[in-house]
Amino acid sequence: MKLGKITLDKQNIFLLLLIIMVAAGKLIPFKDEYNLYFNLSGFIDWGIAAIFLLYGLKLNIKEIVKDISNWKLHLLIQCGTFIIFPLLVFLFYGFAKDNDYYITWLSIFFLACLPSTVSSSVVMVSIAKGNVTSAIFNASISGIIGIAMTPLLMSLFIQPGQENMDNSEIIQQLLLKVLLPIILGLLLNPLLKNWVTRYSKIIAEFDKMIILLIVYESFSEAFTQNVFASVAPTVFIIIAASVVILFFSVYEILKLISKKLHFNREDVITTTFCGSKKSLVHGSLFVMVLGIAEDQKVLFLLPVMIYHSFQLFYVSWLANRIEKRSQLKEI
Repeated sequence: MKLGKITLDKQNIFLLLLIIMVAAGKLIPFKDEYNLYFNLSGFIDWGIAAIFLLYGLKLNIKEIVKDISNWKLHLLIQCGTFIIFPLLVFLFYGFAKDNDYYITWLSIFFLACLPSTVSSSVVMVSIAKGNVTSAIFNASISGIIGIAMTPLLMSLFIQPGQENMDNSEIIQQLLLKVLLPIILGLLLNPLLKNWVTRYSKIIAEFDKMIILLIVYESFSEAFTQNVFASVAPTVFIIIAASVVILFFSVYEILKLISKKLHFNREDVITTTFCGSKKSLVHGSLFVMVLGIAEDQKVLFLLPVMIYHSFQLFYVSWLANRIEKRSQLKEI
């Protein structure tokens, strides 16, 4: 039972560190001039690439080929991201289309149309001992599908700024930060897999460190740009409540369907974690290319920021809780 207490302490420490990162983003936000001494964004980019390099080192090509055949899991995750999410928000279109809250509704619909986040999805699945191979596959493919699906879904309500549309940067980032490191890791797998296994605990702590830095950077930018200051309290409450309800709705729907399809424990974790995530990175990029008015961009970013923060906090807590339970069973 002693091991269980140690695990619980680690969980509390990580959650405390998440809160400290939010507070640090408010009290000592990272400013552009600090890049002269330490390039935080660059370090995070390299950290994300390193995470996927390490995952590639731990993967087995035979496992990947076998996992591709797990089409029910892949289809459910992508349906959750690009069908269930938008459909749940669209159900409230009739209530919002003819009143002052239409733009608020549209900003939440924008969140629902985004692809899944990549790095945190895989990290959380790894912490909870889920199917990491499927998490990598789905998190990566979600970003590629989102390049087409997000503008397509949003075009039902706004006219995309096609003249400014440039998806090459998104594709380039996916290739450099995700696919290339994984491929390199797979190539080096025979040489370094034992080394990765030996230092797996240290690698797990590195994953968590990158998540903490992502939280700090995100909140630093939000507080620096006064994202939260230019929105009426009523609108803020509506958005915050809506995105939290949306998260739990999608999470529980995916969990229910996963169990109806008789997924094993690892696949249920992967489905619920990957299928319920939304990408702040893609949200920030799409706000710039979808023809959204300048005075509305903050409002469109706000649901993404709140959702991104909530999913990091809650899923981090949940992943550590699941990890704790699995370790207690091994005692």
